[in-house]
Amino acid sequence: MLKVGLVQTRTPATQSAALAHTAPLIREAAAAGATLVVTPECSNILQRDRTRLFAALTSLDDDAAVGGFRALAAELSIWLLIGSALVRRDDGKAANRSILVGPDGGVTATYDKIHMFDVDLPTGERHRESTAYEAGDKAVTAEAAGAMLGLTICYDVRFPPLHAALARAGAQVMTVPAAFTRPTGEAHWETLLRARAIETGSFVLAAAQGGTHEDGRSTWGHSVAIGPWGDILGKADHDEPGVVLADLDLAAVAKARSAIPALENARAFTGP
Repeated sequence: MLKVGLVQTRTPATQSAALAHTAPLIREAAAAGATLVVTPECSNILQRDRTRLFAALTSLDDDAAVGGFRALAAELSIWLLIGSALVRRDDGKAANRSILVGPDGGVTATYDKIHMFDVDLPTGERHRESTAYEAGDKAVTAEAAGAMLGLTICYDVRFPPLHAALARAGAQVMTVPAAFTRPTGEAHWETLLRARAIETGSFVLAAAQGGTHEDGRSTWGHSVAIGPWGDILGKADHDEPGVVLADLDLAAVAKARSAIPALENARAFTGP
């Protein structure tokens, strides 16, 4: 049995404040027995003002929050998935990057968000991730705490082919760290996550940002862990910072996939 902890945060607008905000929650999850802890998207900084944000971004190696999280993973001897950090790439462009840290504090895998959230919402909010971040182009699986993870970030949840590809590559647990807006979160968050779990016969771990942030944005929260049959294993029914714990029986993945072999039964087709 794998005990996991999902950390729900309300990340501030600087890396140092983000570390101070999130570290106690990671400690809480580890103290409760979690050997794999997952934080949300944008765990290192949330800053709506693009000028201030890009002035604050650093490389992965130089980011104060990422460095602090890595040291904490080593101190606590846990696997830590930094759901995502906003960092500067070697070419100077920005990336929304998921970072898997081992119990020794070393980075064992990274994934750059593939799908960019470009939308005009009925509320008047306008989001253009593609103008800020360079999209990734490679799906990533990685082993952690005896489980094979399929790494995704937020908006990726709306693209079933990515999750099917990860499952076919051996992923048993889909990680979906997020900073969902409140309107889309209320309407779609849990439904999408349960669909991805059921379609692929996988666990889904969705650690989320929640509440009204320092920069004025509002995020949905409601972090949740879901089983391969679509069952809810643990969830937060709110948007406050906190920890959600869940126990994963990895044998349930094979059981679900043998009961409904959708991954094997899928066929190529032409048209319409």
